[in-house]
Amino acid sequence: HLPFVESGGGLVQAGGSLRLSCVASTPHLDYYAVGWFRQAPGKEVESVACESSPEDIYYVDAVKGRFTISRDNAKKTVYLEMKNLKPEDTAVYHCAETVCYSGFKPYKGEAWGQGTQVTVSS
Repeated sequence: HLPFVESGGGLVQAGGSLRLSCVASTPHLDYYAVGWFRQAPGKEVESVACESSPEDIYYVDAVKGRFTISRDNAKKTVYLEMKNLKPEDTAVYHCAETVCYSGFKPYKGEAWGQGTQVTVSS
């Protein structure tokens, strides 16, 4: 388990933008592939995006073209730039170490942190 602290969520109108940040405790973030996940009320956790390197990034279809994952290893931070937000994007967003590939899923038994709430109004 690699702990992260998520921030940057908030309340926005549909079509708006947010940038989420995920700060790692390790000085060696470059060692890890990191994913963003989200959980809406009453629903299971779903994958959003992941990055192991700039050449190995994957997005689920629901966010493709709207969300961008990136990182700054020197700042020990992974970002999720979210544009053209939709009400269905409303969820608590988490970041976590992951294996990054098309169809990636969270680890079984992942110990989710606090996350950051994203609420998109229509």
